[in-house]
Amino acid sequence: MHARPAPPRAMVTVAVMLATIMQALDTTIANVALPHMQGSMGATQDQISWVLTSYIVAAAICMPLTSFVAARVGRKRVFLWSVAGFTLASMLCGAAQSLGQIVAFRLLQGVFGASLVPLSQAVLLDTYPRKQHGSAMALWGVGVMVGPILGPGLGGWLTEYYSWRWVFYINLPFGLLAWAGIAAYVSETTPERTRRFDLLGFALLSLAIGSLQMLLDRGASLDWFASPEIVAETVLAGLCAYLFVAHIFTHPQPFIAPGLFKDRNFSVGLVFIFLIGVILLATMALLPPFMQQLLGYPVIDIGLLLAPRGVGTMAAMLLAGRLAGRVDARLPVGAGLLLTAFSLWLMTRFTAEVGPGALIGSGLLQGLGLGLIFVPLSTATFSTLAARYRTEATALYSLARNIGSSIGISVVISYLSHQLQANHAALGAFLTPFRLAVQSASAHGAIQLDSTAGLALLNAQLTRQAALLAYLQDFRLMMWISLAALPLVLLLRQPAPA
Repeated sequence: MHARPAPPRAMVTVAVMLATIMQALDTTIANVALPHMQGSMGATQDQISWVLTSYIVAAAICMPLTSFVAARVGRKRVFLWSVAGFTLASMLCGAAQSLGQIVAFRLLQGVFGASLVPLSQAVLLDTYPRKQHGSAMALWGVGVMVGPILGPGLGGWLTEYYSWRWVFYINLPFGLLAWAGIAAYVSETTPERTRRFDLLGFALLSLAIGSLQMLLDRGASLDWFASPEIVAETVLAGLCAYLFVAHIFTHPQPFIAPGLFKDRNFSVGLVFIFLIGVILLATMALLPPFMQQLLGYPVIDIGLLLAPRGVGTMAAMLLAGRLAGRVDARLPVGAGLLLTAFSLWLMTRFTAEVGPGALIGSGLLQGLGLGLIFVPLSTATFSTLAARYRTEATALYSLARNIGSSIGISVVISYLSHQLQANHAALGAFLTPFRLAVQSASAHGAIQLDSTAGLALLNAQLTRQAALLAYLQDFRLMMWISLAALPLVLLLRQPAPA
């Protein structure tokens, strides 16, 4: 018998990249369309947020399930079902006629989309030899990192010129091409029919992740621990996480193999990608409202001004892929962290009159920094890990990035709200009729303290300056997180030459 020829790597790469881009885009593309959905569905602000929450929670819970299902029924089969289900759910989201329908279909979209990114990473790692893992991770990282960055701009353009429904319909061509490519070129793995499902382990992990995502998503609107719901979700998340850790170290066939965490590079890589997740989407959550509310940019212009960030990320990833195997992976990771921290420092110097040049320049530098980190970090994380753990490890890697993003967004939004109030009170203390500056401004007609309209105008200006300062304080917090991750570079081990 003749051995079956290996599928062309280029075609495998294109097929899995289409699936990766489709899923990565969907993490942010719907955000800018929420106000339009809210008006179309007649929903409140709290109700329409479930369009995002349902997707995030479903994807987070189902992502760790990827390894078991792929091992039990075959990786290619799971990949095909996931792409088909995600594409169909996207079409149903676009055609939804009520809030209940779109939330249900987004839930379904999250269930099918959970496995797309970890499966694509595992397929690429198995398709390419180890010496080319850097190039493979560069291509994979372009989809994972650039998708969320370009999502708001594309979503804004589609919503502005077509309809919010097109942010879901756009997935159809990606899904059809990805499914055809995977069916034709991706090889199937041998199913492990005897592998048993650890139901208790999965239930504990699902409750922990689901509770964590719920409290992060709803905490800001419910005033955090002043709400009994948030307290209950925190206790449930902590208890289930503790029981899950105890369970996997005592069960003969646990849901997640503890042997994964004996690999130092993988364990350090999980912490690292968690912090990168915090920086990546937290900054992206701050920039659009900063540019729209304080600088007055329309949605279309915001997308164009954020695009160079994605260009920088893509360029740096391709460069890092070229350098993989030629330089110590820790060097570009460290350089990328320093570049990211520098870009965030530049953002702490923004003013209410900041021009497009400063916005584009800082975004480009930040994209370059994140791109330099992502490829060598992904390569180093899996470089010393046994191949049998690969599908399970990629699922955990993606899960750590997603949880980091959820925590990062919640932290910066809550910190923004807190600092806005604190800054308003601090700046307001200087606006008294007894201060010479206030008396001089009033005498020259710059402000009017003797009319309600004048006081309202003064308060609006005060709130704007307090908000500006709060955004800058958030950018500074992100800068310190970037610098705090630097010591982790020293813990990564350089793998032996392939």
